Order: sequence, then structure tokens, then C-alpha cells
Amino acid sequence: MSISSEHKPLGKQVTSSLHTVNKLSPIVELNVGGEMYTTTLSTLKKHPGSKLAEMFTGQPKLRTDSEGRFFIDRPGTYFKYILEYLRSNQVPTQCIQDVYKEALFYDIEPLIKQLEDSPQIFGELVARKQFLARVPNYSENIELMIRIARAEAVASRQSSVIVCVVRTEEDAARCQDALNSLDMDKKSVVKFGPWKAAPSISDLLDCIQMDVEAKGYKISFQPHVAEKGFRFKSHDFFYKFLFTWW
Repeated sequence: MSISSEHKPLGKQVTSSLHTVNKLSPIVELNVGGEMYTTTLSTLKKHPGSKLAEMFTGQPKLRTDSEGRFFIDRPGTYFKYILEYLRSNQVPTQCIQDVYKEALFYDIEPLIKQLEDSPQIFGELVARKQFLARVPNYSENIELMIRIARAEAVASRQSSVIVCVVRTEEDAARCQDALNSLDMDKKSVVKFGPWKAAPSISDLLDCIQMDVEAKGYKISFQPHVAEKGFRFKSHDFFYKFLFTWW
């Protein structure tokens, strides 16, 4: 990307910025998503293989703001933790998930590896994500739930989505028998499972709620009990998820 400025001539700004980097000026002013930072070039280039170091290697690859500060279009709130790590090797203990995203963007491998060892990231990547990878079509079913809920939201405060959750192949067969006797549109029932992993049905229900809420929806769930035409206890498999719109 070329260097630009609203209030300074382009040629002058390019010359000034190139002069700064080529001479390895010890002081660099940054505008990261509207947050202002001052640091040294050596700090930014501490890890030569990182994307952040690459931004300040050779010819500048960043735009500048109206004050001549290098502009990075990322959340500025979390850049302070990145900078703190580069300065002192101190791994952040706050906003771990958000800092991890920024570490991935800037491609700072040592920080990425240390954050992945933290309980928050380790639990998400190794425990929860690996479990959900064993649940067939999990992500697709989350999106299907949302589409059904939005389709039923017209002039309503809440939308309900019926979910069938089965852990074993035997339960899947029983669930299908139950569906065949269920007095409702089978296409509107979203099926999760079966899976081969330790987590329980309640664990999966918690994951569904967590991932739907992460997309900005207000959601709750409860066992679904059919009024009639059911050959099994419906709460063995079926749950009603409520999307609240207002």
C-alpha cells in the first residue's frame, strides 16, 4: 500500500517516511485503530519473521494519518498487550481471546504459542473445538438454526427452533422413530449427533448456546415435550431453543 496523507503533499510524506525507516529512527509513532502509541523500530521488529516486523522492513507498507503517524487498521485496545510483550516478553493475562486474534494477525509466533498454552485458548482449541469437530455438520447446523429462527421472526418477540440431540447411533435410530411420529414439520427440526467423544448432551447444548450467542443472538433452551403423537419421552432427545428479538 502507498503512503498517503490528507494534509501533506504525497511526495514530501513518502520522502519523510522512507527517511525515517531507512535511517532506523529509534522512535516510531503509531495510530492503531484510533489509539496512539509511541515505541521504537527495534521493538516492532523484534521478531523478524512476523507480519508486524515486515510492515517496517524496507520500504514502508503502511498509510499514514494526517499527523504522519503510521496507521494500522486493527483494534487499538489490544495492541498495548502486543507492545507490552514485545518490550518485556510479558504474556498478557487479560483479554486473552482478543489478544490471541491480534497475535495471529501480526504473526508473532512466540506469543501465539504461549497464548495457546493458556487455559483459555488451550481449552477452546484442544478441548471444545476438537469435541465439536467430532459432531457431524455442527457449524452448518448452527447456521441452519439461525436461518429458521430468522424466518419465524416476523412480527414476533421470540422464535423457537426444535433441536434433536443424539449421542449414539442407537439414540439416532430412536430419534428418527420419534420424528416419524412427531406431529410437526420434520424439516424444521435440526439434528445434532451422534458423536464419539466424552462430552455429554448437556455439554453440546451449552456449546450450541455459546456459539449462537457469540454471533450476537439472545438465546435460551429447555427440554421440548410434545403434547401428542409421541412414542418416546420427547425430552430424551428434543430441546426447544428460544431466540429473543426484543
